[in-house]
Amino acid sequence: MGDRTIPRLWRDGVARNTGAAYLVDDEGAWNEVTWAEAAERVELLAHGLLARGIRKGDAFAILARTSVEWALFDFALAHVGAVGAAIYANSAPADVRYIIEHSEAVGILCEDGAQRAKLDDGDRPAALAHVLTYADLVALEEEGRIHREAHPEALDESVAAIDEDDLFTFIYTSGTTGPPKACMIRHRNYYAMVAVVDELPDYSRPDDVMLLYLPLAHNFGRLMHLSGPYVGYTIAFLSDPLEVARALPQVRPTVLPSVPRVYEKVHTAVSSSFAEATGLKRRLVDWALDVGRQESALRRDGTTLPRGLALRHRVADRLVFSKVKERLGGRLRTPISGGAPLAREIGEFFDALGVRILEGYGLTECTTAATTNRPDRYRFGTVGPALPGFELRLAADGELEIRSDTVFAGYFKEPGATAAVLGEDGWLRSGDIASIDEEGFVTITDRKKDIIVTAGGKNIAPQNLENDLKTSRYVSQAIVIGDRRPFPAALITLDPTEIARWATEQGLEGDVAALARRPEVVRLVGEIVDEVNRDRSRYEQLKRFTILERDFEMEQGEITPTLKLKRPVVLEHFAAEVAGLYDGSERS
Repeated sequence: MGDRTIPRLWRDGVARNTGAAYLVDDEGAWNEVTWAEAAERVELLAHGLLARGIRKGDAFAILARTSVEWALFDFALAHVGAVGAAIYANSAPADVRYIIEHSEAVGILCEDGAQRAKLDDGDRPAALAHVLTYADLVALEEEGRIHREAHPEALDESVAAIDEDDLFTFIYTSGTTGPPKACMIRHRNYYAMVAVVDELPDYSRPDDVMLLYLPLAHNFGRLMHLSGPYVGYTIAFLSDPLEVARALPQVRPTVLPSVPRVYEKVHTAVSSSFAEATGLKRRLVDWALDVGRQESALRRDGTTLPRGLALRHRVADRLVFSKVKERLGGRLRTPISGGAPLAREIGEFFDALGVRILEGYGLTECTTAATTNRPDRYRFGTVGPALPGFELRLAADGELEIRSDTVFAGYFKEPGATAAVLGEDGWLRSGDIASIDEEGFVTITDRKKDIIVTAGGKNIAPQNLENDLKTSRYVSQAIVIGDRRPFPAALITLDPTEIARWATEQGLEGDVAALARRPEVVRLVGEIVDEVNRDRSRYEQLKRFTILERDFEMEQGEITPTLKLKRPVVLEHFAAEVAGLYDGSERS
């Protein structure tokens, strides 16, 4: 077996760890799966795959939500040298077929009958010989038991034949701009990525409990699941991201990897609760926030807290902050944010409450992460310094380039696309515009392809404007436009809970669609836009906006499974509103 393979990672972890490997949600009761139980299932599944004729180099797809079955099957595939081809659970049938055909998958594991129904039995790809659902795994394990008895050395021989440079998985990009590309990730890429935690003291520990709702088809969720046996922490799998608020007080995680959207929602709820406080309670909240901000600023500068401030902070924590922390489970030590930018104001807000969100940055092509803020080295508004073993540099146009042992092997079947992002010297072109300060902290300005160049030749980063708009509790989503246009403008959606509460206070009635048309709501959003514009140069100020009558939806193809906006799809669906922003017919 090569030095850095996923089977080695798993087997070393099983030999080292004790207690619960996983927690499985059973209608709110979280049942333990021990490391020994998980190891037996992985071995039986792997033997079952060998019995079915699955061998090294075969692609095998997984179409399911985040679950323990997903994780164990992933490790089983790795043991026989198969290449996993993960498919997002909400993928349309056409997308499922595309990945099956593109990856040349010989099999697929579907979560249930509903997912299996996405396969057209009458027009199934000829190579797809094995179609399983979770219900079939018991039988597969039994086949594996029989195979193990007949061929006790077979799995060890299979594992020994795997080299660290062999492909471990295809990870398909979310496809925000067209068909997804298959990133070829080698065993050593993910092993090196996981091993980075050795150089990040206190980032994650063997006694941690992680709540994992991220899709395992995405590189961020995949890294967290693969890190489990390496670090030794317990993973509580949550299949539905909308259930995070319910699961947090049940699981009481110490680690929460998340996309910014979840933290934005918590920020909105907490800000709303604080804003509604009156009288003595409001004065207490304002006092506590002021104490928290003072304490946060001193900690950030490495200054010892004055005795009086430390005492006031303990009181503020007991009376105010602890109640917010309970919403997050009560013992959250390492909240992680990645996958999209987190607004600086939100990071500072949580830190004042004693919850420091560690924002990082990366991309699938470098096997997840390249930078991260750390518990003892952080700066809000940045994505932190380079991870140990990573080199960063800026191209002449400001594009961030990355070199590390985690950089992928290229795009499957797409040498031209590979050459466009991967130089012969090993430097990966990220596609993101960034700056690096004198202490090595990286700030991502925007996606290179998303930079707006106005008709007047001015460059504008839309993500900064969008993030600032979303810090308002009344704004759900925002998308800034203006490329080759005379000025920047915005499409804005309303947070249904917060706008309904505000409307009631104002004596207004109607659903979100109706409220979006009310002049009172237009004035409210106008004030938010004015605040966002306040400290910006004139050329980058939003000159117009329109309030949409519904939010962007995953079912409409407007949001990826990792909650990123698909700009081309949104602009296509709301083409009339965009046109109206520039012909004067839309309100502004």
